Amino acid sequence: MTIALTGATGFVGQALLDRASDQGLEVRALARRPQDPREGVEWVSGDLDAGDALRSLVRGAEAVIHVAGVVNNAAEFERGNVTGTLNVIEAARAEGVPRLIHVSSLSAREPELSAYGASKARAEKLVMASGLDWTIVRPPGIYGPRDVDYFEMFRLARWGLMPIPPKEGRASIIHVDDLARLLLALVPGGEDVSFQTYEPDDGREHGWGHYEFARAVGWAMGRRPWVVHLSRTSLERAARVDRRIRGERARLTEDRVGYMSHPDWVVSHGQRPPAKLWRPLIPTREGLKATAEWYKREGWL
Repeated sequence: MTIALTGATGFVGQALLDRASDQGLEVRALARRPQDPREGVEWVSGDLDAGDALRSLVRGAEAVIHVAGVVNNAAEFERGNVTGTLNVIEAARAEGVPRLIHVSSLSAREPELSAYGASKARAEKLVMASGLDWTIVRPPGIYGPRDVDYFEMFRLARWGLMPIPPKEGRASIIHVDDLARLLLALVPGGEDVSFQTYEPDDGREHGWGHYEFARAVGWAMGRRPWVVHLSRTSLERAARVDRRIRGERARLTEDRVGYMSHPDWVVSHGQRPPAKLWRPLIPTREGLKATAEWYKREGWL
């Protein structure tokens, strides 16, 4: 079996390559820049705008796992998340690839809250209308080694002060390796998973309150940080400051504030993947601890 993969050089994509290697699967992976050779991986040079590269990527594959997308740059959401998904669909249809696993976002559930969520919702509609055998996965917050978003929380915990979203909010979370296992488990398709939209998580009922999750990150870092809830107005101010300081590398954007301020990012119980297919294996506290150790070992902290 050959799996075509977009977003292979990113956080989730790298975890997928690791998991596919463990399972002895062959992957053809899209990359914009030259990559070091990797056993079991055939690199294809190109991006989501390159039709010829996408057709080379998917040719002869049994399935496409579409991970690539734009997360931070609002000006690129339409091109990267919507048009890019359409280009992947057209390449798969042209090459006769029947199966598409599309990685969306829980933010697509509330598209009015952010431009990012709206772009992911539009991409989902394209997938549903594609005529392919599809499954959509809407992950909640994803953490683990190599992640740059939750890394900010670990770094703040080390400093002893953690500003977080409003007090009433709750959210689900998932370790990147658990997500990678799910995506690979979905590749064969079948009547139980085809044409379904799933919201996976760590298995914690009712998700995590912002405060308790912040304290869990602090525990993973061996700290007891001062946790401060910020209002939406304060988050917007912080986003503007982050933009001035880090420019396009800012992690807290004004668009993200829209969904960070929403009180309910807990996965829908009825949309969890079938238990006979997949269950999360990494308890979140243990996963956070291992992630903190990875950051320290790699010199991030």
